[in-house]
Amino acid sequence: MGIRDAATGMHVQGWRALVALYGLIEGELEQALQATAGLSVVEYTVLDALGRQDGWQMRMQPLARATALSASATTRLVNRLERRGLLQRILCADDRRGIYTGLTMQGGQLLTSARPAHDLALEKAWAGAEAMAELAPLVRALPQLSAPV
Repeated sequence: MGIRDAATGMHVQGWRALVALYGLIEGELEQALQATAGLSVVEYTVLDALGRQDGWQMRMQPLARATALSASATTRLVNRLERRGLLQRILCADDRRGIYTGLTMQGGQLLTSARPAHDLALEKAWAGAEAMAELAPLVRALPQLSAPV
């Protein structure tokens, strides 16, 4: 095996560990959020992204980046959450072509009630991953890479 092959092997191994960690965390979050708030992980992510904004609203493109979804998938998700009364569309006062997606009062309340279950499930998943030999190095490394939000 040459140097290039070894590097590729390390990348593949790192990718597999990252996917395994993501799957473990997403599974715990999905179960907790569905049971306590009737939300999927991506629905919670939208509410959380909006809840962290001043004024509880964002344009669609930054929202799509925050959820790691395509523009069309984000639009479908926003439509679904809007039908549930959790989001609303707001015309941009400065640019009539611009539309913001905003959290409704009901959406804010659901986010507030779901957050403790989300945070507890995240801690549980994180601790479980740290106890797994193949995931522990990644779990320990990630806080070093995180920038303060």
